[in-house]
Amino acid sequence: MIFKNITEIHLTNKKVLIRSDLNVPIENGIIQSEARILAAIPTIKFALQKNAKVIIMSHLGRPKEGLHQKKYSLLPIFEYLKKTFNHTKIYFSHDFLNGIQLNSGEIAILENVRFNKGELNNSKKLAKKYADLCDIFVMDAFASAHRKQSSTYGIGEFVKIACAGMLFINEINSLKKALHKPKRPMVAIVGGAKVSTKFNVLHVLSKIADTIIVGGGIANTFLAIDYKIGKSLHEPDFIFEAKKLRDKYHIITPIDSRVGKNFCKTEKCIMKLPSDILEDEEIMDIGDQTIKKILYILKNAQTIIWNGPVGVFEFPNFRKGTEMIAKTIANSNAFSIAGGGDTLSVIDMFNIKNHISYISTGGGAFLEFIEGKTLPAIQMLEKHFKNTLNEKK
Repeated sequence: MIFKNITEIHLTNKKVLIRSDLNVPIENGIIQSEARILAAIPTIKFALQKNAKVIIMSHLGRPKEGLHQKKYSLLPIFEYLKKTFNHTKIYFSHDFLNGIQLNSGEIAILENVRFNKGELNNSKKLAKKYADLCDIFVMDAFASAHRKQSSTYGIGEFVKIACAGMLFINEINSLKKALHKPKRPMVAIVGGAKVSTKFNVLHVLSKIADTIIVGGGIANTFLAIDYKIGKSLHEPDFIFEAKKLRDKYHIITPIDSRVGKNFCKTEKCIMKLPSDILEDEEIMDIGDQTIKKILYILKNAQTIIWNGPVGVFEFPNFRKGTEMIAKTIANSNAFSIAGGGDTLSVIDMFNIKNHISYISTGGGAFLEFIEGKTLPAIQMLEKHFKNTLNEKK
């Protein structure tokens, strides 16, 4: 991977457009997890220190394209950054496609790029308008690096200078460290709802990790190979694929579970073996025997890759499995890398961010990188760098 780093570019008095990923959970206008914002700040600070004219763009959620929907506005993020950069003039721009006036050392936060028609299908017309806003484009949104969209990919065709930001480069270097000649034993934890979205990464990790631990709906699909699991979330169409994986690799599935009859915060949990689960019950967390087994494995690990919770951690009675795993990883001496939106929420909930070796802001991008796929944003930066070299010849 060869492309320009922001630290190699002359930024002073230049309009620098940073594509960050500020897609954070917001409820009633209140930010629930600051992780992605905090991760984006070093690149912004660096550009300010160089006295650049800093423009920040991002998406938030999945609004209906072309419509301004208040609940998907970046206004709460603007308010957060206004407090962070309280000695800097900072503006919020709703209407920016025809240009932005900005002085050196100032910041403009652009409204949600997904409010613009053409963003999702990588409209060239829109990409050119983004490019016209700046002298330098900085791709720093690793969590969106797997998206081929106007603000993450298309813009690269029209800007004079494109480079990677600090977060983007840190993500790649840390993932390479975890995947290339990892210290062993290497353990991977793959949780979340759908096994179908993670089959490729399970295949790849199974070949490089010594042990795979599955949780959540993914684990339920594995349990459904041998048991009737009531109304537990799982994917019947993938049971056969799950069996092939389980029979070939060292995959740890739950030996007991916390179950309930109603999917709600106040539901009481009952501990059960998979063979005892009734038709009207659903698995919502791993049981104590499973926790004990997993913690033993984690305490002996030298490298840990963690993607996804192992239960419905939002519900107090079904949080224990995820909490114990999170705290054990935090107390481990292993090189640990964690990624994915729900994983970030877990890290915030248990206040362990300073005890994880590296926290990836990526979910889909994190998984696709592990799978060995070339992310579109990396492709764009490499192509831009190659074209720049050809122009100099």
